[in-house]
Formats: sequence, structure tokens, C-alpha cells
Amino acid sequence: MEPDGAPRIDDADLVTALRRGEEAAFVALIARHHASMVRVATLYVRDHEVAEEVAQDAWLAVLQGLDRFEARSSLKTWIFRILTNRARTRGVRDQRMVPFAMLQGDDPTSDRSVDPDRFFPAGHEDAGHWSSPLRRWEGAPEARLLADETGAHIAAAIAALPESQRAVITLRDVEGWAAAEVCHVLDLTETNQRVLLHRARSRVRAALACYLGDE
Repeated sequence: MEPDGAPRIDDADLVTALRRGEEAAFVALIARHHASMVRVATLYVRDHEVAEEVAQDAWLAVLQGLDRFEARSSLKTWIFRILTNRARTRGVRDQRMVPFAMLQGDDPTSDRSVDPDRFFPAGHEDAGHWSSPLRRWEGAPEARLLADETGAHIAAAIAALPESQRAVITLRDVEGWAAAEVCHVLDLTETNQRVLLHRARSRVRAALACYLGDE
């Protein structure tokens, strides 16, 4: 289903309609992706207003480039690749970010945010998974888990992450993207994406555990 409740149009039909200049198709595409595009743009630029400008610029590029779309990737991935390229360029121009490519060489063994002893060791059938999981949150008062304060604490933990980790966890866990989509849009290898996501989740989980009194 589309965000407005209408039946979802597949990529091929949507591209055909867009190339015919059907306004309804473009409206459907904006409803499907615009809010997410603005959120992703804020990973690279200084504020929401600039992110909106970047998203608008990306939409113009999408319309101008439709004839060059060859469906080698999904329409969504193609659109967000355009968006992130423009967001990076704008961020560098505004001198508010480090180019993402400079952050891809993070050492996966450095800056651990969670005690390694909390994971099963190499050789264990569950190596890399938590050996001492957090207490079950079902026992906490429901009101507390649903409170705006908890959500704000998680958002703050994500915002405090290094740029590369913040980008990956935002796309994977906030936007709900598949790993392959993140790798394609951010120019990451599968291994690097997995390492960055693990480190980001570990930091956020540690912050949340502290907030909920687990540590």
C-alpha cells in the first residue's frame, strides 16, 4: 500500500507513468519517499531546512534523469543514491561534515562500546551474539517503554554516533532498509556495513541499558 492507502504501484509501471508525465505518479512517488529522503539528508547537512532543499534538488534530478534509469537497481535505491550524492556535496560545501568515504576504514576492533565479554567468543555456535542479554523489558511498566522520553533517549544515542555508524543504523533500523540497499547507496562493502551496524547497535543498546537501569 502507498502512504495514502492506495494500492502500491510497482517500479516498472511507476517509471512508465512518470515518463508519460503523469502528475499522479509523481505525487505517489513523493508520498512514498520524501519524508525519508529528508531524514537521510540530515545525516549529511546541518539542519532540517537544508535537508529539505537537498531533497527538492534530488527530486529535480530524478525527473531530469528518468530516461537514464535502467532498472539495474530498484527505483528507490536509484533515487536515494541521487539524494545522498547531493547531500554529501552540500555538506562538504557547507563544511559541516567529513566525506563519508573517509570514514569507511573504521577499525572494527577499536572503540568498543560494550564489554566483549558480553558476547559469545569465536568458536561458539552463537559467536558474536549477546551472552548476557539485557533484562526482559516486558516486566517494565508499559507506560515507561512507550514514553516519549525513551524514544528521545534512543534518538539522542543515535545522534551521538560517529557519522558512518549513524548513517548505517539510521537506514537499517530507523528507515527499515535491507543491507544490500544500504551498501549500494552508501558505497559500502557487505562486511563494512555489518561492522558499522554492529558497533552502532552496541552503542545504542548500551546507552539504552544504562537508561533503563540494566547496567
